[in-house]
Amino acid sequence: MTWSVLGTISGTSADGIDLAEIETDGETVVRFGPATTIPYSTATRKAVLDAVALGPSERSSWGKLAEAVSDEHLSAIRRFLIEYDLSPDLVVFHGQTVWHDPGKAETVQLGSSQTLADGLKLPVVGDVRQADMAAGGEGAPLVPVYHQALSHGLPQPLCFLNIGGVSNLTYIDESTLLAFDIGPGNALLDDWVSGHSAGDCDRDGLISAAGQVDQSRLEKALEHPFFAKPGPKSLDRNAFSLAMVEGLSLEDGAATLAAFTAATIARAEALCPKAPALWIVCGGGRLNPTLMQNLQNRLQGDVRSSEDFDLDGNALEAQAMAFLGARLKAQLPTSFPSTTGASEPVVGGALYVPQA
Repeated sequence: MTWSVLGTISGTSADGIDLAEIETDGETVVRFGPATTIPYSTATRKAVLDAVALGPSERSSWGKLAEAVSDEHLSAIRRFLIEYDLSPDLVVFHGQTVWHDPGKAETVQLGSSQTLADGLKLPVVGDVRQADMAAGGEGAPLVPVYHQALSHGLPQPLCFLNIGGVSNLTYIDESTLLAFDIGPGNALLDDWVSGHSAGDCDRDGLISAAGQVDQSRLEKALEHPFFAKPGPKSLDRNAFSLAMVEGLSLEDGAATLAAFTAATIARAEALCPKAPALWIVCGGGRLNPTLMQNLQNRLQGDVRSSEDFDLDGNALEAQAMAFLGARLKAQLPTSFPSTTGASEPVVGGALYVPQA
């Protein structure tokens, strides 16, 4: 049996709400539907970024922000369904992550699945990370099982490499499935550029391309023990800071941070059972030519954008959420000991049905 499922997610960069519809049975994708990103309002984006920066010290503000996140998701989903004339069987609501600390078994995604179910008059799957953490897992990454579904017919071993705020990989070699967070993705570079009032990101890699990498600072940063630790492992967006580039020019700092992201990914290659023959890059990092060239120089395998394989890199994580919702419906595992460190395969998510 297949279902039309709408997946939603908003990352810690708080760019907006990613939405994507697919038809799936939870094992394969029968059809890729429409996808889009609807930006948060300026006020909500600022509130999300402030909440992420301040962490649990400001828990008291999370209730009001959760209401805003719910309201903006409800509006975005309604708009999406009308625009594309969709009537999905199920909606998956990831919520807005503002805090993730697997060491304390804490993960916080703001927003109310019940509010969405009531407002949409549709069943909604939420709480997608909690069951994994209750089983001793890191609660992340959750996309690997979707990557595995997309890998059929591609050269193996391969890695799906997602470069969002944090970078993470999924290693696939036939039935072998491994996954872990790698290190800073775009988060530090975005913060560095915006902190210099030079935009919200290193658009087209132009700023980092104009700078020189500070090799001594880069090597010092790579000494962090996280990079040598085998997976499963996960990171909060704020696990690393800009201290490594303080005092550098805008361009040199950007170049050093882009090199840092690429170098940590190269370190992760050594943690894979075999060197991947192919790296499929998803997330915003694939749009930075400087970073992509840096990866090609450092990695043994071929580095390609997801679009080279007809995969929408902007939609992939929202599609993955939809896929997880279908797996819950089919009672199939959404995470595994080899992807999150859970004690056993976990069927994640909770189903919310309209009450009003």
